[in-house]
Amino acid sequence: MGSLLRGVSGVRWGGLRDATGAAADGVPPLLSRIAYGDESAARVAVDDLGDAVCALGFVVGEATAPVVPFLLELAGSPHVACKPELLDLLGSICRADQWHSAAAATRGRRDDADYRRQTGWETAARAAVHAGRPTVEGLASSVPPEEAGPARKLLRVLDGTPPFPEP
Repeated sequence: MGSLLRGVSGVRWGGLRDATGAAADGVPPLLSRIAYGDESAARVAVDDLGDAVCALGFVVGEATAPVVPFLLELAGSPHVACKPELLDLLGSICRADQWHSAAAATRGRRDDADYRRQTGWETAARAAVHAGRPTVEGLASSVPPEEAGPARKLLRVLDGTPPFPEP
């Protein structure tokens, strides 16, 4: 995949699922299109990747946390054209709490291993976005307003969404 996204091949995508199916089928090619496609192709790829790893803009899945470092890498790259869209997707991932909310609503009525697994996906995804704060801070201080504004917005999301408490 070139110098950008060098670590994508080190992820075991074949064992992960996203909202559209096997992550291996969609995630690496979408990341590549974001990194190396023209602006139009990259924007479509960000939208498609969002559907896969943050369905409906608020439901994360098993493949979400492993994708986040690559989204941050792409957002921090000077050659990637769709930084605002990447930052918006990272914000959606960080705000996602569908599984935690559902688990809290059923607490005491059932002990569901699926909820524990799914809340783990949210916890890991949010932690991965928080770990990228230095990249986001760098973008927030960048000169182009089309990058700085969305980065400052993501910083506000990070400030308002502390990591989930341990169960």
